[in-house]
Amino acid sequence: MPHAIQVHQAGGPEVLEWEEVAVGEPGPGEVRLHQQAAGLNFIDVYHRTGLYKQETPFTPGVEGAGVVEAVGPGVSDLKSGDRVAYGGPIGGYAEVRLIPADRLVKLPDAISSEQAAAMMLQGMTAEMLLRRVYSVKAGDTILVHAAAGGVGLILCQWAKALGATVIGTVGSDEKAELVRAHGCDHPIVYTRQDFVAEVARITGGAKVPVVYDGVGRDTFMKSLDCLARRGMMVSFGNASGPVDPFSATILAQKGSLFLTRPTLYDYVFERADLEQSARALFEIVGSGKVKIEVKQRFPLRDAAEAHRALEARKTSGSTVFTV
Repeated sequence: MPHAIQVHQAGGPEVLEWEEVAVGEPGPGEVRLHQQAAGLNFIDVYHRTGLYKQETPFTPGVEGAGVVEAVGPGVSDLKSGDRVAYGGPIGGYAEVRLIPADRLVKLPDAISSEQAAAMMLQGMTAEMLLRRVYSVKAGDTILVHAAAGGVGLILCQWAKALGATVIGTVGSDEKAELVRAHGCDHPIVYTRQDFVAEVARITGGAKVPVVYDGVGRDTFMKSLDCLARRGMMVSFGNASGPVDPFSATILAQKGSLFLTRPTLYDYVFERADLEQSARALFEIVGSGKVKIEVKQRFPLRDAAEAHRALEARKTSGSTVFTV
């Protein structure tokens, strides 16, 4: 029988258990997928801890790639042997899984399964943030928090390709050099630099039209002070914990600011949107303007170790599980 990581109760990394699981035949509209790689994302931590509640037991993981083993009734655009990838739904920490066919996209020959597992969720999130949540254009100066992370590195490169000037926060000099090599014009080491003051200095007091913040509680309020009048605060993650409640009048006091909390699910809900987002991602990666940096690899059975490294901020770029 194939194996998967199962979570029977919310908790720390120790609740990630490697178990045999039964995987049946695909039902109507489903595919049975033999996975070759799966991605690690902070949303997996939210699911594991219960911040984003799931019915237990469940298999975490929302990003992966592999080969179609079988298709269920009604599936006509995929067949056994096709190489495919996905960025949702949950269930990715598995050797074999069932998944709705309409959530899969075929992989170009030039993109490996490992690359795809490292970029589908993160890359489509970057596409959503840069092209649809706030449309970054040449000449914009933007602020990216956690710039050395999986989404952050893609954001830096893609924004640079769009002609933007990128300011990014990182936790160490080593990560500063990493992001500088990937399109970040002005790395800020937040452990010793005040990023609000640095943004003001870099922009000559003009501040930025948009902040991309996947960190949450630790950066949210100070990020508002980095925004120009009528700027947009894009809060798309909670790596440091969820943002504390605040009065909406703060947005008015700080310059009639806009606030959005987007999720990729709502931006790729329609099949046409999913295909468009994946196509844009494959094109930018294929062009060489965005390079997918797989910095850590773990056997899937060692998911707990990977979660500990992620939560300790010991990772950079993308992390994949080998299956």
